[in-house]
Parts: sequence; structure tokens; C-alpha cells
Amino acid sequence: MSIELHWGSGSTPAWRVMLALAFKGLPYTSKLLSFSARDTRSPAFLALNPRGKVPTLVHGGLVLNESLAILAYLDRAFPDRPIFGTTAAAGGRIWRHVMEYESHGNPTFSAVARPILFGRAVDEAEAIRAAVPALHAELDTLNTSVANGYFEGDTLSAADFVWYCGVAFLLRAATRPAAQGLDLGLLPFADRWPNIVRWAGNVEAIPGFDATIPPHWLEGDHPSTARIS
Repeated sequence: MSIELHWGSGSTPAWRVMLALAFKGLPYTSKLLSFSARDTRSPAFLALNPRGKVPTLVHGGLVLNESLAILAYLDRAFPDRPIFGTTAAAGGRIWRHVMEYESHGNPTFSAVARPILFGRAVDEAEAIRAAVPALHAELDTLNTSVANGYFEGDTLSAADFVWYCGVAFLLRAATRPAAQGLDLGLLPFADRWPNIVRWAGNVEAIPGFDATIPPHWLEGDHPSTARIS
């Protein structure tokens, strides 16, 4: 049974699934949807996923949405190169890191990145600046968590994919012209968070990593904005 992945350029939940597929060496049929063309609202896609969200995975008779559910499914369906550990303790720790991103990292990163990337930086400048201390605290915690190059053990896991995509999204915002003058204190990133940069290199070393980078991030951008390390 072949794997089919419906995704959108710039969707970090879709990106984390693509990283997992690359890490596990699983071939799949790519179904790239255009947000601007409203492909996710088409009758054909809504028949697959009535919520109209990406990623959506099709495997045999299974249609599955929600990126974390997809990651869990892939690890059970294709257990080689596990991404949720090989013991109960490791799995618990990996899930903790994943959920800490969902509950803490994502809201904190988004409070800064989303207004910048979606044209609201001027109107929300005060709120962005107010969010910076919490942002730095999250990055400090991450810098400690990945000091050994991985969240768990000596190999990549779901936690690495989830956090990597979030940090990359944040740094894309930090390098946009709209971020100038907001006193984000993020650049040069390696000066304060060197462990994160070294850890990112392990994610970026996945065979096929370049093919997972959101395509529109590479259009008109310097390549350094598509990678962390």
C-alpha cells in the first residue's frame, strides 16, 4: 500500500510529518495543495478531511489527519527507525517534549512570528515586544534540552521534528524586513543558543531533508533562511 500525503507549503505540522517520512526512508506520493488557490476547501479534499486542514495522510483504506496522530501511526505501521523511542520511559519523555511544544513552545513562538509573517507587525509591535522575554526563556530551555544533540538518546525522534519546524518558522520571521526595529534579540542566533544550532544540524542531515523545506521559503530567499544550522 502506498502512502499519500496532502500538505501545504509553510505548514509546520505538515513539515514535521515530511521529516518523519524522510527519517524513516518511506516513499510517498506528494499532494501539494495551494492555500492561495483554496485547494484545502475543494470538494475533493473536504471529502478526505472535512476540517480542510493539512497534513492529511492516506494509506490503504486509512485517511488520517492531525500531524501528531499521523506521526504515531507511522511509528506503529513502520516500526523501523522508531521516532517515539524503544522503551516506555523513552516514549514518555519524547511525548512530553512534543506536548511541551504544543502547549508552550508553539504559542510563545507564534506570538512573535505570526504577526511578522502575516503583515501585522506594525499594528501588533507592542504585543510582539512584550512576548520576547517568554520567547527567550523557551529558547533557553530548548538550548539545554538539546545540549547532547537530540532530545532523547543518540538519535532523532518526533520531538526533534516538532521543535525543529517551530524554530525554523520563528527564524524565518526574525529575518523578515518587518522584524527590524522590534528588538527581538534573536540574531545572530548562534551567539546565544549554540546548542540549538548544532542540534538543528542533525535534523538537517536527514537524507532528503532539502526536499522537505517549504518550497515558497526558497523563492527569493537567501538559502540561510531555510536552515537553522
